[in-house]
Amino acid sequence: MKNLATNIRIRVTLALLMTIILSCKKSFLEITPKGKMIAQKVSDYNLLLSNLDLVNISANAQVVMGDEVVAVEPYFSGAELKTQRLFRWDDVVYEPDEKPSEIAVPLQNIYTFNKIINEVPNATDGTEQQKMSIRAEAMAGRAWTYFLLINYFGKPYNTTTSATDPGFPIVKDADVTANKFSRATVQEVYDFILADLLASIPDLPEKTTHRLRMSKPAAEGLLGKVYVFMGKFNEAIPHFDAALNGIKNSAIPVQLYDYNVTFATGGDFLPIDLFGPTYPTVPNNLENVFGKQAFNNWSFTNNELVIDKKTADLYTAADLRLNFYSTDAFFGPAYPSGLLRKIGPGSIQFGVVVPDLYLLRAECKARANDLPGARADVEALRSKRMPAGSFAVPAATAGQKMPLLNYIMDERLREFAMSGYRWFDMRRLSVDPLFGTKTFTHTLYSNTGSKTTFTFRPERFVLRFPEKIINENPGMQNNL
Repeated sequence: MKNLATNIRIRVTLALLMTIILSCKKSFLEITPKGKMIAQKVSDYNLLLSNLDLVNISANAQVVMGDEVVAVEPYFSGAELKTQRLFRWDDVVYEPDEKPSEIAVPLQNIYTFNKIINEVPNATDGTEQQKMSIRAEAMAGRAWTYFLLINYFGKPYNTTTSATDPGFPIVKDADVTANKFSRATVQEVYDFILADLLASIPDLPEKTTHRLRMSKPAAEGLLGKVYVFMGKFNEAIPHFDAALNGIKNSAIPVQLYDYNVTFATGGDFLPIDLFGPTYPTVPNNLENVFGKQAFNNWSFTNNELVIDKKTADLYTAADLRLNFYSTDAFFGPAYPSGLLRKIGPGSIQFGVVVPDLYLLRAECKARANDLPGARADVEALRSKRMPAGSFAVPAATAGQKMPLLNYIMDERLREFAMSGYRWFDMRRLSVDPLFGTKTFTHTLYSNTGSKTTFTFRPERFVLRFPEKIINENPGMQNNL
């Protein structure tokens, strides 16, 4: 991690300097020691939170690993080696000297957050309230980042084992000279995430004023999601309530898109071309409460991965989400019957998004036997995705706990297929007694139509660290 720390220092220094050069007076540059990264004013730390590296995460391994994904030849053989390994759920994914995207940018961002958290209380100018608000944004941003990392490199949260399951190193200092890291337990990482969120929420802005900045509704929604991943569903509901109520008072529009409108004549998502529907960028996406994104090759020009027939069959003909799929490859041989290629958006939105809040709250309500409340949340989403008369949850399903829970999980697939959400759901449900043990498989279709099946092993619910990181941290335990 020593070289990674050096890379973090260089990139954050450049980001800060570019921000300052573009935004501050020359007098500031004159008193800044050459080659040093020094933020002094509250405004400097505020600018650090406007760094695009905090938005463009670059990590997308979760897209490949979901069980809704299948692969097709001749495209798969030409895919990146990392993609092939992730799809097969191989033990070794990264090259020995690789700095994986699932670590590099998140760690760089943690450095930035730590710098703000530790230094902004002593910043010059600005009010104490401004300092507390900026510090709270950094703490909540750090919590989001650690939540992502622990879902890559730590086992699913399990109350019986998380106190001893290896997690991810907890780094609290912005020290680029640090060169030795040890793994905290999964429980310690989750405790760290909760502590950051609970401490930050009181000082965060009440209203969402920009999708790239943390607000109280965004942090409340994230806290609810963390509780869901810990199996604490009743504790999650009040935070989802706070998030969904909070976005109603946002300074900018934060809401579900109504596909009945956006895909109607003259709608915002038209025209639909070779690259899919016209879709807004992350700061302009009304469904983003807190924007984070990663490029999704498999909803743009890559042909090797598509959704399987079982997932495709979850959609009814009236479902307007089908506008984001095609039966055709991107300039190449046709797919086997029943498979669908994602055709947009070109990036996965996986910060805090409104559809996820509705579906997570619906799940929590169903688990608490509030079946009417759960149905209402699911239909609130579905009414924006298909015409009137098509979106209702079947009455027989809505009146029973497990059928409704299964329906909600299917709805999560309909909403988020080929976007990485399924992988994280697979992880958390694997330790959920209501869903039990399930066998996951991936299918590779050959040119001739024959199939190769890869069967998932529970050890691969975690990614292994590349050997470069293990070698630089003697004694640090790798995942099996």
